[in-house]
Amino acid sequence: MICCRHDHYARSQGGDHGFEVDGARVRYGRGVLAELGAAAKALRITRAAVFVDPDLRDAEFVETALRSLRAATVDTALYTAIAVEPTDRSFQDAAAFAVDGKFDGYISIGGGSTMDTAKAADLYASHPAPFMDYVNAPIGGGKPIPGPLRPHIACPTTSGTGSECTGVAIFDYLEMRAKTGIRARELRPALGIIDPDVTKTLPSMVVACSGFDVLSHALESYTALPYSQHVRAKGVPRPLYQGANPYSDVGCVNALSILGAHIVRAVHDRQDDEARERMLFAAMLAGIAFANAGLHLPHAMSYAVSGLVREYRAPDYPAGEALVPHGMSVVLNAPAVFRYTAPSCPERHLEAARLLGADVRDAGLDDAGEVLAARISELMRATGIPNGIGAVGYTSDDLDALADGSFPQKSLIDNAPRETSREKLRELYAAALRYW
Repeated sequence: MICCRHDHYARSQGGDHGFEVDGARVRYGRGVLAELGAAAKALRITRAAVFVDPDLRDAEFVETALRSLRAATVDTALYTAIAVEPTDRSFQDAAAFAVDGKFDGYISIGGGSTMDTAKAADLYASHPAPFMDYVNAPIGGGKPIPGPLRPHIACPTTSGTGSECTGVAIFDYLEMRAKTGIRARELRPALGIIDPDVTKTLPSMVVACSGFDVLSHALESYTALPYSQHVRAKGVPRPLYQGANPYSDVGCVNALSILGAHIVRAVHDRQDDEARERMLFAAMLAGIAFANAGLHLPHAMSYAVSGLVREYRAPDYPAGEALVPHGMSVVLNAPAVFRYTAPSCPERHLEAARLLGADVRDAGLDDAGEVLAARISELMRATGIPNGIGAVGYTSDDLDALADGSFPQKSLIDNAPRETSREKLRELYAAALRYW
């Protein structure tokens, strides 16, 4: 079915008749990190677990945050055992720390890994349960969280995940060598404190990977199956990922426009304060958008790409085991995916290409997928992202394992605008081996 813009939200038979706006509370601007102590006090936090990315422990802005908490007489305990890509094991270690500490609030200062680790610690300390109970089905039990968590103030330091705006915590499930997560409104931080000054020292590849995560958040939310075509049983609450809707569209459109104009500048010039500030703002917008609309195939496919990597390790990341960073694992799939999804709504795909800076004056709707894929590939080349999943070590021999690893991401796959089988996932991975 073609669902062009004018009837994108036309209700299909059995589809939902409405959507729900679940807003994030954020404080944004240069220097606002110094207000952390006052914010914690306002939330009645007296003893806080402070989760800090270990590579940032000695950063000046971390000391600013800790000084602010001390000035507000908030008792703190620091936790820095954050994995670059969290695992079920690292989440459980953090939860044990949280249970022992008897905290009444949580602070996270770092990227998505740090914020997600704090979310998990808060959850399992607030509502103890066997670890897999809250993990997304079908891998975990998918049980609802029985009540509110303790207040969590999230302070992002990368212009990427938008985790300060979402009720999602992602981790590597070691037994399956695949990513999964926990998704619930209760996980959304009570407050996000977003200070653009913290991104000044980020290395180029970290900026690129986090930036492409933002790009995919916005693109996937904008092109997701519309909320009006999601079938919801009577009396069942709307899911966190409810499909594209007019509210999420606002964040997507603005985030894509910012990214198209600033991602290359932000990657290549760490002195370009304007570009890096705009990237962080785009991350916030896209985070709010996908928290209400949800993601689809690039993210569903990314979890196997990062989970099954053998030898590749991205530059500018700490030395250690093989690593395809999350944002990189997402965008490596994106050109192939958006060629596939474009026929579901070509106008939206073409508009997304235009927002990202592509010249679409001579393009027709039949060209939408190619134009969008070409623009994403152009931005990848310009920022040093590898040329497809083949460039990070995958071959045609890995296609079955990759498809098997991503197929359990049912909620993401079902949010795509086209039905996607396991065999289609295999075809998309094959198309993503190389782009140029």
